[in-house]
Amino acid sequence: MFSLKTAWRFLRSGKGQTILILAGIAIGISVQVFIGLLIQGLQTTLIDTTIGSNSQVTVGTEENYGEIEDWENIVHRINQNVDGIRFISPTLTLPSFISIDDETESTLFRGFDLERGSEIYKFDQNLVEGSLPEEKGEVIVGIGMRDNLGLILGDSLNLFNFQGQSGDVTVVGFVDFKITMLNDSWIISNLPTAQEVFDRNDTVTAIEIQVERVFDADLIGEEIDLLFGGNYVVTNWKEENQELLSGLRGQDISSIMIQVFVVIAVVLGIASVLAISVIQRSKQIGILKAMGVNDGMARNIFLYQGLILGLLGGILGVSLGLTITYLFTLFATNPDGSPVVAISMNYQFVILSFVIAVVASTSAALIPARRSSRLEPIEVIRNG
Repeated sequence: MFSLKTAWRFLRSGKGQTILILAGIAIGISVQVFIGLLIQGLQTTLIDTTIGSNSQVTVGTEENYGEIEDWENIVHRINQNVDGIRFISPTLTLPSFISIDDETESTLFRGFDLERGSEIYKFDQNLVEGSLPEEKGEVIVGIGMRDNLGLILGDSLNLFNFQGQSGDVTVVGFVDFKITMLNDSWIISNLPTAQEVFDRNDTVTAIEIQVERVFDADLIGEEIDLLFGGNYVVTNWKEENQELLSGLRGQDISSIMIQVFVVIAVVLGIASVLAISVIQRSKQIGILKAMGVNDGMARNIFLYQGLILGLLGGILGVSLGLTITYLFTLFATNPDGSPVVAISMNYQFVILSFVIAVVASTSAALIPARRSSRLEPIEVIRNG
């Protein structure tokens, strides 16, 4: 208790040094919090943009667009035996062409159980005009195709393929997938319509899955593959997005390096200032030792200083970092007012940053603490 009170008294008497150290810790930790939350938010935004509204695990066949007949049983078995599944949707995907007013364009005709498919692709949320298909023969198309062909609601499209199969469908809505390639090429219908137009009976070409934890997609894919004994081709987003994964790893490494160097700078700054403080207060420490303060108590004075500075600096740094992060989301916005990077609060990371501040500050006080414990009171008092 004596060491703690003395440490607090030393900090109060040297207000200039104390404020300087607290400012250094606060700035360092605020940078760590802001950079960490920013990179985590950037990764979340990037993942959500690229795979958040797409299939993350896909069960298909070796043949492109090959038929899966017993798909209802497959969906049931996956739901019953595999944990970590968020959404699952059977799909029928068929390359085709459309003909309208003597114009022909290639397209990808996709049939969904629209209730399940909307859980993955957000058809209902991305619909910009019209309604989702409810009856056979109704489709929605991307806004890119709408603009390219000058489509309006109620237009009739003739769909056909190389096998000579064809059928007419009616446009009942337009959707914006936020991805140009999809907006330009996708035509969406309910499953019965797609099966009827190209005579696919009660079959699908794939079963698309979203998982609860996106980075577990490869593990869940392996589990599904084992469940069906390798009879189907199971792919996952990580296999198909190696460049994206490399970029995410690079961001993680750069974030860790920045945070490490920030902590090193904070530690060196605290250690140097407290080392000077030992020299400045050597006479006082000598007097205290002459009065009966032992080496351990003298050492603890500076350790407590480091602890107090870490606690106060950590609180200030975390508060400043969260404030900067909040202001960033207010001022760095897209034309529609949404944040450029959607930052979500990671409480574990914030708490870890605070703990790092306390540990770093206390550790930085070890060197001056050891130096103070070695001071000989007679020598210090004699040399003034």
